[in-house]
Amino acid sequence: MAGITGLGGSGLDIDSVVASMVAAERAPKDAQLSRLEAKTTTRITAIGTLKSAISEFQTALGKLGKPDVFQARAATSSNTDLVAVTAGVSAGASSYKVEVSKLAAGSKVALQAIVDDPKSPVTLGSGTLTVSVGNVALPAITVAEGNNTLAGIRDAINKAGAEKGLSATIVTDSSGSRLVLNSSTTGAGEDITVAVTGESGDLSKLAFAGGTAAPGNDGSAGVITKASNAELTIDGLNVSSKTNKVGTAIEGVTLELKGLTEADKPITVGVSLDKAGVTKQIQSFVDAYNKLIGVVNAQTKVTPVGDGKTPVTGALVGDATARNLLNTIRSELAKVDGANGIRALSDIGITTQRDGTLKVDSEKLTKVMDNSFEGLSALFAGESGLATRLDNRLKPYTETGGILEQRNKVMTETISGIDKQKEDLNRRITSLQERLYKQFNAMDLLVGQLGNTSNSLLASLENLPWAASNSKK
Repeated sequence: MAGITGLGGSGLDIDSVVASMVAAERAPKDAQLSRLEAKTTTRITAIGTLKSAISEFQTALGKLGKPDVFQARAATSSNTDLVAVTAGVSAGASSYKVEVSKLAAGSKVALQAIVDDPKSPVTLGSGTLTVSVGNVALPAITVAEGNNTLAGIRDAINKAGAEKGLSATIVTDSSGSRLVLNSSTTGAGEDITVAVTGESGDLSKLAFAGGTAAPGNDGSAGVITKASNAELTIDGLNVSSKTNKVGTAIEGVTLELKGLTEADKPITVGVSLDKAGVTKQIQSFVDAYNKLIGVVNAQTKVTPVGDGKTPVTGALVGDATARNLLNTIRSELAKVDGANGIRALSDIGITTQRDGTLKVDSEKLTKVMDNSFEGLSALFAGESGLATRLDNRLKPYTETGGILEQRNKVMTETISGIDKQKEDLNRRITSLQERLYKQFNAMDLLVGQLGNTSNSLLASLENLPWAASNSKK
């Protein structure tokens, strides 16, 4: 509502006066709400950062708390281009000499050549085509008008053999066009055969009973690659495998054969405890803990700025949640558990620094791994291990409905309350502004009326006889 300056004769700038009074009324509450909103928003962000750091620490604890981490095996190969190796927990620590003389192969055959013109494909009659790989037959293929060309039969074989790893292509050589069938199933006895029944026309030409002969220059069918086993020796012992993944020769070890080794130049395959993997997990645990401590320190720190100025304070200064969290973690880390040689983090070279972070003495940790590797598992893993105990102490903070979620809920409600107070303040200020305009406009009108009355009275007085006589003197 705008004021009408000077309409009644007062000459008062009503807009400016009302604006000043409204601003004076709004300012204290506005400032209070802004401070509360900024503080609450900063705390919400701080709690979110804290929760993220705790979750990252819990992830590291989860990995370190699994006994499998300490049972894992590291497998190495002196030539991974020829033999790759993986090892499970049942593998014994040892080394082996491996020579590969033959890789496992799948069957590949070329069926009888057909003189064909792609522009005017030859039809091969009708019947039933059954393709087998070893003793496993693919779904029978019905050949009839519509699919009785080489291309039609190729497509039907590819559809029937998709799940079995068998495919068909057309290759044209000097004798004509052939269907070439290829199987991904390796191993001796897994050869491709083709049976034709109820045939009419030239469909019988696609039958193939197997054998060893290569495709003939006269267009006859033959074997391009015969299905065969992989042949290798492990420490001089002969091993045969239907596939190039050999998982039963060495307990807990899988060899992936990729190429042939040179004669009398075996590859060395080694299996050992995965100390590097354990070291990595321990370092991840320390790094995640240090990040969490860094977040807590940053959010609870008071930084003096000198010259009597207000110090810079973290969003969670004096916050009981952050303080209790630190006490919870530190009390668990300080516990001495068990009667063995490794009872605390300091026994493996992990110590606390002045700023509360942890530091790893790599040399000491390596010595512990060399001499007491099983003790590491007892320290960290299992239901009573440090990782599990710490994780159990942290769950109340991060779980659904936990401490941090409740804190965040309360602060979110505070923000909603601030928004409501702002709406109420706007309504109150609008009402005040309207009331002030009414009052000042009424005052302005009254002043104008009084001025008019005064002018009229003066004019009347001047017209009186005695006033006129006096004016002539």
